[in-house]
Amino acid sequence: MTLTEEQKQSRRITANIFKGSLGNLIEWYDWYVYSAFAVYFSEEFFPKGDPTSQLLNTAAIFAVGFLMRPIGSLLMGQYADRRGRRAALTLSITVMAGGSLIIAVTPSYATIGMLSPIILVLARLLQGLSLGGEYGTSATYLSEMASSGRRGFYSSFQYVTLVAGQMVALGVQIILQLMLSEEAMISWGWRIPFVIGATGALVVLWLRRSMDESEQFTKMGSESKKKAGTLQALMQYPKAVFTVVGLTLGGTVAFYTYTTYLQKFMVNTVGLDKKAVSWINFIALLIFALIQPLAGSLSDRIGRRPLLLSFGIFGTLLTVPLFLLMEGAHNSIVAFLLMLLGLIIITGYTSINAVVKAELFPTEIRALGVGFPYSLTVAIFGGTAEFVALWLKSIGIESLFYYYVSLCIFISLIAYWRMGESSKTSRIEAELKHGKS
Repeated sequence: MTLTEEQKQSRRITANIFKGSLGNLIEWYDWYVYSAFAVYFSEEFFPKGDPTSQLLNTAAIFAVGFLMRPIGSLLMGQYADRRGRRAALTLSITVMAGGSLIIAVTPSYATIGMLSPIILVLARLLQGLSLGGEYGTSATYLSEMASSGRRGFYSSFQYVTLVAGQMVALGVQIILQLMLSEEAMISWGWRIPFVIGATGALVVLWLRRSMDESEQFTKMGSESKKKAGTLQALMQYPKAVFTVVGLTLGGTVAFYTYTTYLQKFMVNTVGLDKKAVSWINFIALLIFALIQPLAGSLSDRIGRRPLLLSFGIFGTLLTVPLFLLMEGAHNSIVAFLLMLLGLIIITGYTSINAVVKAELFPTEIRALGVGFPYSLTVAIFGGTAEFVALWLKSIGIESLFYYYVSLCIFISLIAYWRMGESSKTSRIEAELKHGKS
């Protein structure tokens, strides 16, 4: 059977998005393994003491990793806009592999003392550098590679693979919990997932070398290339930059609250069993990943703005009630349903945030424009969400964190209300229509 040109094109798009998305999965797996296994390795890197204090220390390093993300987005974004999306994505996965391998082989505090947490911080900084570059470049690549009229659908796979990375991390955790004792997990079992991550990154490195470059980048004119990836060029679009910040603020705080902190909340505050919590998170995140393309496809039909508004409204109104109900949810099924409801609300943001941001910028600064203001916002608010929650818990006012999350979402709701419909003013579509960038 001979394939038509349209079918060949469709297969080429699918193959490239698969390669880009698989790399995104491994990047986020490596990033989330740290959080998923923190309950086991926290006392290996820090002196014996109160479990909450040890988790607070690992959460602080988790936040430190976020501080490198703006730097990574700046460097990788400039590289992607000047040298190509494929080259930047290949470089980012290489750096992530190195960071994971370092964590896997770092001796414990009992063995080398303070050098242990110092090395952990340095490895986490490498991972933050890599992930900072991955987001903007990946969002740009998926949005540019997608066919017209289906950009919401295809770009939603960024969060499918982002969540899948966390699910794989949780899946590895569940398998190791079944195979190893608690003592073995704390002693050496937690190192296994970091070795898996480093190995997977090397496989993805090989795959990404065969990806096609996006049409928008290959057709970028000589004048555009001269100003590609510069902060000076980016500052010519202040409205787009501040729109990215407003779009991201509530979404990133809510996302990290429900996907990263909630696991510790269920163990420390609700009092659920660690293994039960792992299953709750795994199943809820699986459903969350599956509905991303549905929401992305819906945005191709009705627009991006209605989905963003739904997240802003329901997130503002329901965050506090959800957490207050979860405090008393000593039943695993109730806790699961409450977590799932929160994730469904967040889908209004996660499914389309990549394409919305990509549609705001021209080709020559798209990777930098998507990644840099996003990473700054995530570093300040998303990366510190878990630390803020644990700190408020340590001083006895944990419930204040619920209101903090709700307030952040409300601020983003204002941005969603004021912005236009990005699919109708998309710079990606305009460039393709006029045959230039």
